[in-house]
Amino acid sequence: MKKIFILFGLFFILTSSKVTAHEYYLSVTEINYKAESQSLQIVTRVFVDDFEEVLRKRFNDDIRLVKDNEEGPVRKMIERYLGQKLQLESNGKMHQLKYLGKEYDNDQVILYIEVGEVLPFTEISIANSILTDLFDDQKNVIHVKVNGVTKSLLLQRDQDKKILRFKN
Repeated sequence: MKKIFILFGLFFILTSSKVTAHEYYLSVTEINYKAESQSLQIVTRVFVDDFEEVLRKRFNDDIRLVKDNEEGPVRKMIERYLGQKLQLESNGKMHQLKYLGKEYDNDQVILYIEVGEVLPFTEISIANSILTDLFDDQKNVIHVKVNGVTKSLLLQRDQDKKILRFKN
């Protein structure tokens, strides 16, 4: 657990300056359960160049991720990729992700996702294989907050799915 928080801190320290190349592959996903709206609010941060590269290899060699290019084919590619690489299940139900949009922060793209109609749960299964098909050493850190309690996990190519348990 301590290792995950160190990785998380390292990610933001190293990405706070404008560095065009990096030698590590890390994404951070924050999932927040909102009981009042019975929804999961999800924010995923990935490096722009890595995300662009995976979209190019999977869908379209000409794709460019830029602020003004959100709608149309780029949006559909992002939705499709996230649907394939990020899966959430609680109460025996697979959840449908709704991609809301993106924004940029230096060399990162921040992806906003929502899942509606999520009944209260005590465990959630998370599969996150974002960028693991492109980079062998890709690490995906996930933080899940339910009823004020945050739990974290680290997923990677050979272990891309885990279950987190919460008390009622």
